[in-house]
Amino acid sequence: MATERSSAGDPARTLALLWRSSENVDPPNGRTPRGPRPTLSVDRVVAVGISLADAEGLEAVTMRRVATELAVAAMTLYTYVPGKAELLDLMLDTAYAEMARSTPADDGWRSRVEAVAHDNQALYERHPWIAGVATSRPPLGPGVMAKYEYELAAFEGLGLDDVARDAALTFVLGFVETCARAAGDVRAAAYESALSDADWWAANGPLLDRVFDETRYPLAARVGAAAGAAHGAAYSPAHAYRFGLARVLDGLAALVER
Repeated sequence: MATERSSAGDPARTLALLWRSSENVDPPNGRTPRGPRPTLSVDRVVAVGISLADAEGLEAVTMRRVATELAVAAMTLYTYVPGKAELLDLMLDTAYAEMARSTPADDGWRSRVEAVAHDNQALYERHPWIAGVATSRPPLGPGVMAKYEYELAAFEGLGLDDVARDAALTFVLGFVETCARAAGDVRAAAYESALSDADWWAANGPLLDRVFDETRYPLAARVGAAAGAAHGAAYSPAHAYRFGLARVLDGLAALVER
């Protein structure tokens, strides 16, 4: 489940910050402070927020912690970004703007859509914290718009109307997001338990053997053993992604090739 939600801050301030309008350049009181030009900027604040989230998770990103990393007082930070909600939107939009745009292996629609999926998977791998943010109300910034424009282009020429095109993209991105969250759960389990999957099974397997009757659950025993041997674990995020994406593309083929 997502732990944070985008677009939870003040909409006017957030949009001004996202699009770097003049409303954001000047301090809230409309006065430009005298003295040397400030060395701090919205971009620097956002970069530190992303760096913290990448290294320590989104829970590490507080206004006080960001201010500490920038060696400024917390109140100074609020002059540039009014709060964590607005900062989160800026972080998301920046990450989206910087997402890689791959060149498909060929010009077929499957290759184009597959490239979109891989680019989003790479985005989650680079910034795992994004999977913990609910974005049903996305930050309406240039990064989001550029990402959406790029992704929609993968479905060009397929005969889909605009609503179907958006739905097809949502279908693909929803699958990738689900895989990213599952992969995050696997990483978290290994980190919190200080055990690899192999070590966990080495400890739990003998205990399970004492109570598990294979004759009562023959399919679970056979299939579980085969999958475990193939993956070296009960669950393989990489295999789940590859297998699932192929099925997603097959499902879309039924729509676009009918």
